Amino acid sequence: MTDLWWKSAVVYQIYPRSFADADGDGMGDLRGVLDHLDHLAGLGVDVLWLSPIYPSPQDDNGYDISDYQDIEPIFGSLEIFDELLAGIHARGMKLIMDLVVNHSSDEHPWFQESRASRDNPRRDWYWWRPARPGMEPGTPGAEPTNWGSAFGGPAWEFDEKTGEYYLHLFSRKQPDLNWENPAVREAVYAMMRWWLDRGVDGFRMDVINMISKAVDPESGGLPDGRLTAGAAYGDGSASYINGPRIHEFMREMHEQVFAGRDRLLNVGEMPGVTVDEAVLFTDPARAEVDMVFQFDHVWADRGADPWLLEPLRLTNLKAIFNRWQTGLAEVGWNSLYWNNHDQPRAVSRYGDDAPQHRVASAKMLGTVLHLHRGTPYIYQGEELGMTNYPFRTIGDFRDIEALGQYAQAVDQEGRSPEDVLTVLRARGRDNARTPMQWDSSPHAGFTTGTPWLAANPNYPEVNAAAQHADPDSVYHYYRRLIELRHTEPAVVDGDFHMLLPHDEKLYAFTRRLGSTELLVIGNFSADQVRADVPDAAAWSSAELLLTNLPAPTDRTLGPWQAVVYRRQVDPR
Repeated sequence: MTDLWWKSAVVYQIYPRSFADADGDGMGDLRGVLDHLDHLAGLGVDVLWLSPIYPSPQDDNGYDISDYQDIEPIFGSLEIFDELLAGIHARGMKLIMDLVVNHSSDEHPWFQESRASRDNPRRDWYWWRPARPGMEPGTPGAEPTNWGSAFGGPAWEFDEKTGEYYLHLFSRKQPDLNWENPAVREAVYAMMRWWLDRGVDGFRMDVINMISKAVDPESGGLPDGRLTAGAAYGDGSASYINGPRIHEFMREMHEQVFAGRDRLLNVGEMPGVTVDEAVLFTDPARAEVDMVFQFDHVWADRGADPWLLEPLRLTNLKAIFNRWQTGLAEVGWNSLYWNNHDQPRAVSRYGDDAPQHRVASAKMLGTVLHLHRGTPYIYQGEELGMTNYPFRTIGDFRDIEALGQYAQAVDQEGRSPEDVLTVLRARGRDNARTPMQWDSSPHAGFTTGTPWLAANPNYPEVNAAAQHADPDSVYHYYRRLIELRHTEPAVVDGDFHMLLPHDEKLYAFTRRLGSTELLVIGNFSADQVRADVPDAAAWSSAELLLTNLPAPTDRTLGPWQAVVYRRQVDPR
C-alpha cells in the first residue's frame, strides 16, 4: 500500500445492465461496455468500476450472487470479460470489480447446502437461529430479533424444512454470510485471489462494514434493535455496523489477498461509518482498505422520518464535507461522489434540472466535488448531466428496495401512497438506473430492443453524441476537470480550508500546496450572488483556471456558476 497512485486518479462507475446493450435483448452487457470504451478513455478517467456481473437470479440486480467465479449469461461470458479487460488495460485504464460478500444469493450452492439440514457441514456458513423463546416458529413476531430488512419486512426468513430462521439484512434472497466461520473467510479470499490472478485491479466492497455481527460469545444470540414509534421493525444496525471484529477481518483480508500485489485499488462501502473509524480503515500503516464510501453527505437532506423530504441546507452539506476533509487530512483518504447506482441524479437533487440551469448546475456540482481532497467517482451519465426520471406510479419502478419499502410504508405503516411516491420519485434508486443516453435514436441508443427500464424522455436533448460534438458540453467540461486533477498537484495534495461556512448559497474553499493556492467557489442557487471571500482584493488578480459561465465581474457569480482561481503565495 506504499504506491498511492489512486490519489490522482478518477474512477468511473458502470452499471452494466443500464450502460449499453450490444445484442438487442434490452439489457446492457459487457460487449456494450467494450463498444463504448473510447467514450471513457476520451473522458480521461483512470479506473472503471463494474457493478456486479456474476451469475445471479437478479433479485437485487446482481447484488445477489449465485456464483462468484463466472459471468452472468445476460452480460456475456468469461471470454468476453477477458476481452473487455484487455481493452481497458490497452487504453491505460484499470478495472475494479464489485465484491458482494456480506451476503450471497439464496441460490448459491453454499446456501443450498446450508439449508439442506441442520447438520450440513455448511450450516454455519450463514446465520441460522431458532424462533424467539416461547413463540411458535413461523408466526409473526417469532423472528430471533426484531430487526427490519433494508428492503422492507423482517430481516429473518423462516425455513420450514429445518424449522429455523436465516438472517438477511437485505432481500430474503440475500442471506448473510457468517464471517465468524474461518472457512467462509478463506473461501471468499480464494475467490478474490482468483480474480486478481485474472488481471483485475482491485475491488469495490459492498456494505463491507456489515460483515461482523455483535454475536453474544456465550449464547450465540443477537440482540433486538431500537424500536421507534410507528416503525414496524427495530433498527439492528448497532449490532452489525462496524461490528467488533471488522478491523480484524479487513486486516486478514489484506494479508491473505492483497499483500505483495502492486497498484491495486480497494474501496469499502461503509454505511454509517464515522470519521474516526474511517481513519482506522484507511490508514496505510494498518493495511485494511485504501478509502471508504461514507454516506453522511447523501443523508444530509434526510430527516428522522424517511417519508418526508427535507430541503437541503447548504450549510449542513458544507459542515459534513468539512468534517471529512479535516478528519482525514493527516491520515487516510476520502472518496468523493455525488452519484452512484443507489442515489438519485445529483443535478436533480443538489442542482437544478430545469432546461435553463441543468448544464450550469451539472458543471458546478462537478467542480465543487472534484476540487476537494480525495478520489472522485463519476457515475455513468453524470458526465452528461443526466437527470431523474419522471416516475408517475409505483408500477414505473423496478427496484426491489422501492417496491418493498412502498409496500411496508403503505400496507403496514398506513402511510399515504402519494406521500410515499413523492419521496421515491425524488430519492428512488431507479433514477440512477435508467439507460445511458448515447444518442437521439429510439431508447437513447441504449438498445435496439425493449429496454428493461424506460429511458428518460429527455434523451433527444441530453445524450453523449450531442455532447461529444459540443465543446461547451458537460462532457467536455468534465474532461477539463479530470485534466486539472492530473496536472495540478494542489488538487491532489493541497490542504483544505472551508470558507463562508454559514452562507446558504455559496460553497467556497481553498486548496494550498507549497506556493500554489486555489480558490474554489460554487453558487448553489439560481440567483446572482456576490462572493465576499477573505482576501478578496488579492484574489481579484489571480488566474481564472476554470469556470462554467463567463468570467464573473466584481466577484458576482451567475446562477449555478463555478469558478476556480489560482495564485502564487509565500510557501508556509
